[in-house]
Amino acid sequence: MLPRILAICAAALVLAPTAAEAQAAATFRCQGKDGKKYYGNTIPPQCYGRLVEQINTQGFVVKRIEPEASEKELEAKEAEKAQKAKLDAAAKEQSRRDRALLATYTSEKDIEEQRHRALADNEKTVREIGQRIEDLKKKRAAYDKELEFYNDKSGKSKPPPRMLEEIRQVEFDLKVQQEALENKKKEVHTINAKYDDDKKRYLALRH
Repeated sequence: MLPRILAICAAALVLAPTAAEAQAAATFRCQGKDGKKYYGNTIPPQCYGRLVEQINTQGFVVKRIEPEASEKELEAKEAEKAQKAKLDAAAKEQSRRDRALLATYTSEKDIEEQRHRALADNEKTVREIGQRIEDLKKKRAAYDKELEFYNDKSGKSKPPPRMLEEIRQVEFDLKVQQEALENKKKEVHTINAKYDDDKKRYLALRH
């Protein structure tokens, strides 16, 4: 009988420090709605809306957090967690962009050469759009001359519907091309800004 009692005591001594250490390592504790004690390095979910005690490593209470404050702290922790996730995602995206940047360019000269090609392509497109605008203006001028013929008839003869529809189409196409020309001209600034940023980041990554 005595050996059995000694064995039980020995087992209790082995287990007791483990439980004590678990509680001592915890920072917060509370009594849940189910009556059980909950411990955690952060406020346990079971402590939501409950009185929370903050304890030190010796197990002594150093602070009591009222339920309202506990709820606010939980909300603050959730907000902090969301912000951290957002920052981590931004860091991963920046890392991906950096890898892509280093894979795209082999030198600072390479960046300038690609800038030059992009600006040249833009300039070519601007010239092509400008030519289309000139062609449409000439076409519109030709229709204006035809309209003068009908105006000389003192309103007795009206332009054919098909002709009026073609004039409306020319005016629409002219407006579209003029807007496209303005957008292409603005792209020069966008292109330069892009390669300026790429160059700055490339140099930062290389040094």
